[in-house]
Amino acid sequence: MKSHFMERALALAVKAIGKTSPNPMVGAVIVKSGKIIAEGYHHQAGGDHAEVAAIKKAKREAKGATMYVNLEPCCHTGRTGPCTEAIIKAGIKKVVIAARDPNPLVSGKGVAILKKAGITVMEGLLQKEAKALNKPFEKFITQKLPYVTLKAACSLDGKIASTTGESKWITNDLSRKRVHEMREESDAVMIGINTLLADDPSLNVRPAKKGTSHPARVIIDTKLKTSPQAKVFHSTGGDVYIMTGLEATEAKAKAIEKSGGKVIRLATKDGRVSIKGVMKELAKLGMVNILLEGGSEMYTDALGSGLVDRVALFYAPIIIGGTEKFTILQRNRKTDLTSSIKINGMKRTDYNDNFLVEGEVEK
Repeated sequence: MKSHFMERALALAVKAIGKTSPNPMVGAVIVKSGKIIAEGYHHQAGGDHAEVAAIKKAKREAKGATMYVNLEPCCHTGRTGPCTEAIIKAGIKKVVIAARDPNPLVSGKGVAILKKAGITVMEGLLQKEAKALNKPFEKFITQKLPYVTLKAACSLDGKIASTTGESKWITNDLSRKRVHEMREESDAVMIGINTLLADDPSLNVRPAKKGTSHPARVIIDTKLKTSPQAKVFHSTGGDVYIMTGLEATEAKAKAIEKSGGKVIRLATKDGRVSIKGVMKELAKLGMVNILLEGGSEMYTDALGSGLVDRVALFYAPIIIGGTEKFTILQRNRKTDLTSSIKINGMKRTDYNDNFLVEGEVEK
């Protein structure tokens, strides 16, 4: 088994980051006589899967070849036909798979079908890398919840705004450029109503280019305080979802919907819409990757509910000071070290005098 062919399959898969939900990211490479004769990747949900895209390019040359694919080929009919059937029909003699599909409709079944057809199947090549690539999809499939990244811009003392609520701009241009890339890699950007009222953000990808994929924009607004004149309704971008309580008035909801928003009513607890309830709704809508952009109440709720999978904290070389109101965590903070939230696999990236620290939340 040649690992560089699987590395190529993984590199192809990641080209579609942010565009395949609710499907996984998959790349496929077809090899014959030690050379790549065709390759493909899954561009978007509803389009050809990676295996089929590669087979179409290889045409008759696929017969007797080896396919490298980072995820077990599907064996059920959804919006497209089963990839196992296409592989068998193409006459491919060997399939090298990095990781099995966590979807119970596929897991192990795709491998079994290929083997039954007389195709040699090898598993586990670059499995760790393949599983890491589709970790959001695995959570989505197994827990019926999206993968959540908490993004915040902070001062060195952990403040996300000044005592007057000012937060534009804590970080520099390069940091903000990376944030827009993160938005495009996500299915939705989420904020709370206080952030909307304070900043009136557009929550889109800027600058938008041809082919730019804008995320959906989600606002948790229990009492429906969102103005129909908010920028999210009057700027280029993805769909706008207002998550509100059952008590919100019909008149307010109609005004939001007239501006192009989608109002979703949810049950409340202690006078607030449950953030876990919001996440369940987003999963039902097929959203796999969610980017939390503020504010502190939402961050606190999400971390306290165990919903955050990854943190991405941008730090600027300033000290703001002030009270706990404008910190990532405010109420119900973990106060003893043994119960603190631990972050694993930390890495740092510099953006001139700013730096990004990111890692996964230990569950």
